[in-house]
Order: sequence, then structure tokens, then C-alpha cells
Amino acid sequence: MDTETFQRAANLAPALAERWILPITEAAHEFDINTPARLAAWIAQMGHESGGFRLLSESFNYAPDALKIFSRIPASARAQLGRQPGEKAVSIARQQQIANLAYGGRFGNGDAASGDGWRYRGRGLKQVTFKDNYRDAGRALSVDLLNHPDQLATDDRLAARSAGWFWKSRGCNEAADRRDFDACTRAINPAMDGKSGRDSRYRVCCDVLLV
Repeated sequence: MDTETFQRAANLAPALAERWILPITEAAHEFDINTPARLAAWIAQMGHESGGFRLLSESFNYAPDALKIFSRIPASARAQLGRQPGEKAVSIARQQQIANLAYGGRFGNGDAASGDGWRYRGRGLKQVTFKDNYRDAGRALSVDLLNHPDQLATDDRLAARSAGWFWKSRGCNEAADRRDFDACTRAINPAMDGKSGRDSRYRVCCDVLLV
């Protein structure tokens, strides 16, 4: 896959395509994302997860009503922590509170007071989340992600490799071989959030990569 093909498949500006082509190509090779069908599904999903290959760290800049996606945050906390009228963005301190409430006490994270929800928030092209996943990704990639989780948001190659690791470890290559894009979506987001956007990206990728 050359830069121009990647640019069209992912619908990127030239500068973003140039930035990502090498990390994407290297990660695809490392994790056997090595057919047009696998590449189409992977690029579509990673494009969705990263906001078009632009966002490598999860934002919690939500209006109160939008915080309903986090079932662990009670209504009273949503009203208090969410973006207020006239406020351009939720403060980092409140974003930390949101993350700690939303992700505390699950998949290796300590409770909300531990700070693990914010510490192990989504990062990288896949938005790897939770302490257990950071531990497993770190072992697979031979990087200390538990103590240095921000590497997934500051190193493009690790951002792409972590996405490739997650993809292969969840059986998404095989799902892509079957053209079961919904199975890929469920592996990444069991609630199937953003399904229509993911599907739209997938159609473009399939057209460009002749799947």
C-alpha cells in the first residue's frame, strides 16, 4: 500500500497520510494485517477510533447528557462534571474525575480514588484502555506502558503497533477474512458505538483497496 492509496482509503489530508504511512505499514506487517480485506477493516476501525488519525488520547470533554454513555457515572455527577453552558471545554481536573468514575474498578484499574481511570484512559490509534490492556500491550510490544502510558499518545509507531497488537489479539484478522466487519466492531467496542460511521469508513476502504 503506497501513500496515495492509504490517503484515499483513510480519507486523509496529504500531511496526515505522510505522517502515518510508515507506522501503519510497519504495524500491519508486524501483526499480519497483510491482505486488502484485513487492511480495509483495520484502517476503517482505526480511523474511527482516532478521529481520522488525529487523536491519540481520549478526551472527556462531554456535555452532561452525553455522559450517559458511561453507565457508572450517576446523573448528579454528570450534571456537575459535564461541559456547562458557555464553557468551551471541560477542565482537565473534571475530565480526570470523569475518567476515574467511568473506568474505575474494572479490568485491572483501581477504584475511582486510585486515578487509574485517567492514567489508563484510551490512547494510541486503537485507544487502548484499562490497566490490564496496558500491561498486556506493554508485554507484547516490549515497552513499559504501565509506568509510561503516555508513550501511546506521543510515539506514532507505538500508537500504530498497539492498534495492531489489539487487532490481532482479538481475532480481528480472521473476522476481516470473513468480511464480518461487525465482529471487528464488537471486539473493539462491544456496545457498537459509532457503527454507522465505522461502516461508512469501511465502504470507502473497500472501494479503494478493491476488496
